[in-house]
Amino acid sequence: MNNFGRVVRLSLRYRWTFVASIVCAVLAAALWGGNIGTVYPVLKVAFENESLQNWAEKEIAGSREKIRECEDEIAQLEARLKTVGPEETAALEVRLRAAQTRIGAERKAVATIQWLKPLVDRLPRDPFATLALFIGILLVGTLVKEAFLIANTILVARLAHLGTFQLRKLFYRRTLKMDLASFHNEGTSDLMSRFTYDMEAVAGGLVVLFGKVVREPLKAIACLVGAAFICWRLLLLSLIVAPVAGLMIHWLGRTLKRANRRAMEEMALLYNRLEETFRGIKVVKAFATERQERWRFHLNSKKYFKKSMRIARYDSLSHPITEIMGILTICLALLAGAYLVLEKETHLLGIRISARPLDLPTLLVFYGLLAGTADPLRKLSEIFTKLQGAAAASDRIYSRLDRVSQVRNPEHPKPLPRHGQDLVFDNVDFAYRPGELVLEGINLRIRAGETIALVGPNGCGKSTLVNLIPRFADPTTGEVRLDGLPLPEARLRDLRRQIGLVAQETMLFDDTVLENIRYGSPQATREQVIEASRQAHAHRFIENDLPDGYQTIVGSAGSRLSGGQRQRIALARAILRDPAILLLDEATSQVDLESEQLIQQVLEKFIRHRTTVIITHRLAVLALADRIVAMEGGKILDVGAHAELLARCDLYRRLYQIQFADLRESA
Repeated sequence: MNNFGRVVRLSLRYRWTFVASIVCAVLAAALWGGNIGTVYPVLKVAFENESLQNWAEKEIAGSREKIRECEDEIAQLEARLKTVGPEETAALEVRLRAAQTRIGAERKAVATIQWLKPLVDRLPRDPFATLALFIGILLVGTLVKEAFLIANTILVARLAHLGTFQLRKLFYRRTLKMDLASFHNEGTSDLMSRFTYDMEAVAGGLVVLFGKVVREPLKAIACLVGAAFICWRLLLLSLIVAPVAGLMIHWLGRTLKRANRRAMEEMALLYNRLEETFRGIKVVKAFATERQERWRFHLNSKKYFKKSMRIARYDSLSHPITEIMGILTICLALLAGAYLVLEKETHLLGIRISARPLDLPTLLVFYGLLAGTADPLRKLSEIFTKLQGAAAASDRIYSRLDRVSQVRNPEHPKPLPRHGQDLVFDNVDFAYRPGELVLEGINLRIRAGETIALVGPNGCGKSTLVNLIPRFADPTTGEVRLDGLPLPEARLRDLRRQIGLVAQETMLFDDTVLENIRYGSPQATREQVIEASRQAHAHRFIENDLPDGYQTIVGSAGSRLSGGQRQRIALARAILRDPAILLLDEATSQVDLESEQLIQQVLEKFIRHRTTVIITHRLAVLALADRIVAMEGGKILDVGAHAELLARCDLYRRLYQIQFADLRESA
C-alpha cells in the first residue's frame, strides 16, 4: 500500500476539496445516525399512546421514586453492616454498591430528561401530532442527508480524478526522460497498459478510498456512538466477534492484491499481442495467418480470464464474511437484550450490563442503530477488490516511475556554445548488456563542417555510434567530446538543440503538415516554415497535391503521405531547425528514385558548413561524404575517401561491388 499512499498524497494537495468532502461525509454520517435516533420518540408515542410531555413527567416521577427506594435500601444496608459479622459483610457491600450505582443512574436520567424538558414542552401534546412531527423531521433529515451525499460524491470524484491527473502527468514526464534503451526493453504495449488500464484502477481505488472508505465508517461510527450511549456494555458484548472479522478481511485484502497484480501483468501481455498484430497486419494478411493470430489471442485472453476469475472468487468471500459477522453481532445483541428486558435485569452472567433496566422501545432503538451499521459495513465489503487493485496498479506504475534514467543532466552543467571545432570519439566501447560489446575501441575525430559516411553490414554498430552523439545512450567506457567538452557535462537540451535528425523510418505526428515541420522549432513563423519546405523541395507537393495545403492532417505516423513526401517533410523539419550537426540514418533508403534525387539535391546544399554524419549504402549519398568510415563487428576497419577505401579495404570493396551490381540490375 506504500505506493498507493503516494498517489493519495498527490490527491491531498487539493486540500480544500478534501476538507469539503470530509465535512459533507461527517454531516451525512451524523444525519444517518440521527435519523435512526428519531425512531425512539416515535416508538414511545406509538407504544404508549401518550404525549411526550406526559412520558417525561412520568419518567421523572418514576426515577425519583426509585431514588427514594434506593436511598431507603442503602440506609438499611448501612445499618446492617454495623451489626453483622465478617462473613456477611462482603455480600452486603456488593448490594450497597449496586444500590449506589442505581441511584447514580436514576439521577443522571432525571437530569437528562429535565434538560430536554423545555424542548419537549414545545412539542404538540396530541400523540398523533407528535408522531407526524417526528416523521416530518425524519423525512427532512433524509433529504438533507442525501444532499450532503451528492455533494460528497462529486467532491470525491473531483479529488480522485485530480490525483490521477497529476499521476498521469508525472508518469508521462518521467517516461519521456528515460533513455531509449528503456523503451526498447519494455515495449510500448507495457507502457500503454500502465497508462490506461492501471491508471483506471488507481482512479477507481481513489474514488472508493475518499468516498466509501471515509463515508461508510463515519456512518457506522455514528450508529455505534448512539448504541453506546444507550448501553455501551451491551454494545461491547455484541462486537466480540469483530477482531475475528478484521483478521479474515486482512488476509483477504493481501490475497486480492496479489491476484490483481497478476491480472494486470496478463493485461499488459494482452496489449502487447494486440499491438503486434495490428502493427503487422499487412504481414498477417499476406501469410494468411489470421487463424494462428486468433489462437494466440485466445490463449492470452484465456489466461487473463483465469486471473480475473481468481479475483472474483476471492472477492466473493468479502460480502459473506462481513454478513456472517454482522448476523453474529445482531444475534448476540438480540439474546442479551431480550434477556435483560424480559427478565427486567441489569446483569448478565453476573456481569453488570446496564445501570438501569432497559425497556422495549430503548432496546428496539439499540437494535435499529446496530442495524444501521450493517449497510455501511456491507458497502465496505464491496470495495476490497478495487482498493487492492488500485494498490497493485500503483506498484506497477511506480516501479516504472521510480526508475532513474541512465542518461541524465549533470548536477552542474557547463555551457555548450554552438559547435565549431570537432566531434571526438575517444576509445569508446558500448554494450546494451554486460559483456556483449556492440562498439569496441572506437577512435574517430570529425572536424566541424565535415561530412562523414558510415558504411558496413547490418548490425555492425553504425546506428549505435550515431545514437551516442545526441546522448540517446552513453558509452560503457571511453568518452565522446564536442568541441573539447565531454557530452555528459553539458545539459541535454543544449546539446540536442544543435542536432538535426532524419531517420530511416520517418516519424510524423497526427497533426498538420505545418506543425510537423515546425515540431523542432515551435517559435518559427509560417514564412520560415514555407522557406524550409522550399529548400527541401516539399513546398510544391504540399500546395498542389495535399487537399488543405499546410493545414492537411498527415494521419498517424504520416500514413496519408507517401514515403518520399514524409521524408521531405522530415528534411524540411531538420532544415528549419538549422542544426550545427546533422544526423542522417538511411534517410533515402525507403523512397523512390525521383524523391531520392530531390533529397540528394537538398543535401548537397544543406550540409555545407555543417558537421554531418550519414549512415547509408547508396553510392549517390556516399558522394557527399568527405570521408567514409568502414565498420564491421562494432569496430572501425578503415577511414578514408572513396578511392582510398576501394584500394585498401576489402570490406568496402565488397560492399561497393554489391551495390554496383544492384544498380546494374535495376538499370
